[in-house]
Amino acid sequence: MKLYNSMGPNPQVVRSFAAELGTTLELVEVDIMAAENRQEDYVKRNPGAQLPCLELDDGTIIAEIVAICEYLDDLKGGTELIGRTPEERAETRMWTRRVDLGVCEPLTAGFRFAEGLPIFQDRMSCFPEAADAMKQIARDKLVWLNEQMAGKDFLCGSRFTLADVLLYSFLNFGKNVGQAYDESLTNLHGWFQRVGARASSSA
Repeated sequence: MKLYNSMGPNPQVVRSFAAELGTTLELVEVDIMAAENRQEDYVKRNPGAQLPCLELDDGTIIAEIVAICEYLDDLKGGTELIGRTPEERAETRMWTRRVDLGVCEPLTAGFRFAEGLPIFQDRMSCFPEAADAMKQIARDKLVWLNEQMAGKDFLCGSRFTLADVLLYSFLNFGKNVGQAYDESLTNLHGWFQRVGARASSSA
């Protein structure tokens, strides 16, 4: 399998998840700064033009990070990273969805509409006037998450999951683009340090 890879939090999610599974992926680097992902060769492969995407040995393409991670987990027969029971899988997907909509999407939009505007303004619709609001939405959700994490090691209690991989990858990205989380959110900060200590966090 080949993972079309680049800088940014989305490829980081898949690389970290694969590392947790012990799955080795062949990485094919795509230069997003040079808009290589917008060129015909890549768009033929992935019409969404986003990164990453996974190319299977038979040429099948899987895009969208959650779909890729769930596929990799299925290849292992199902693990705790997604869940071994219907209840665990539902819990993982619930928290993954909450993190994606509440933190990842507004944090990323805030970056694209402000610091990242020179990169993205000619590639997609950008709304600079919404940048501050998007960043505030992410901050507000992190306050809420901090409360939800009380007494828990990870988002799903003692079980480390895709939701944790997703949140860590995007908070780590945020630290590098002017959206560092508030370290006075002690539950969140402790969680971030625990996840950061895992070998997969630097995959």
